Amino acid sequence: TVNGELDILIGTHALIQDKVKFGKLGLVILDEQHRFGVGQRAKLCKSSEDDKGQKIIPHLLSMTATPIPRTLALTIYGDLDLSLIDELPKGRKKIITKIIKPEERKKTYDFIKKEVKKGRQIFVICPRIEGNNDNEENKQSEAQLSWAKVKAVEEEYEKLSKEIFPDLKVGMLHGKLAGKEKENIMKDFKNKKIDILVSTSVIEVGIDVPNATVIMIEGSERFGLAQLHQF
Repeated sequence: TVNGELDILIGTHALIQDKVKFGKLGLVILDEQHRFGVGQRAKLCKSSEDDKGQKIIPHLLSMTATPIPRTLALTIYGDLDLSLIDELPKGRKKIITKIIKPEERKKTYDFIKKEVKKGRQIFVICPRIEGNNDNEENKQSEAQLSWAKVKAVEEEYEKLSKEIFPDLKVGMLHGKLAGKEKENIMKDFKNKKIDILVSTSVIEVGIDVPNATVIMIEGSERFGLAQLHQF
């Protein structure tokens, strides 16, 4: 990219490293700005030099729909030009968020069944992948026991597929699965071969399934506000 052979380069965090240099960089666009650290953004904007070795400061366009505190503060106090996209896509309905009490769980499961009957799909998000066995729990501290009580994907998948929704197609997704296996599971979900997908936060970014109208988040206190907003 230093010699100017590329006009536009699209990449991930891999572009932010010492050996990657840009020639006459004019514009940096950061999508999902909250995913990049302050130092990373600064480093990317200082990675370009002109023919005389002088640093070139490019224009910077940061985009995010996740209102993290620092970004909100920059829009108020920082030297930024601000553009807002405040219109919903055509046909988009208002999102309804509810906190479900333990005694309302059965009603929630009934609601999920009704949505699936309408042809919709469901995400069930859990903070953990694996559960604990009894021997492990006996050796744990109070904090560890508290974490052990949090819903786990593998246990929840077994419960939902065998006890709660035996007549529905339930899938499981988490970061420990092989890359190809994860791709196949998401492909099946997009193709409506899976009604309910039990997953960790791996579906937080880059997953777009318009037919999925319900996200049930177990142990929501275990996720940050930015994560919950992203879901």
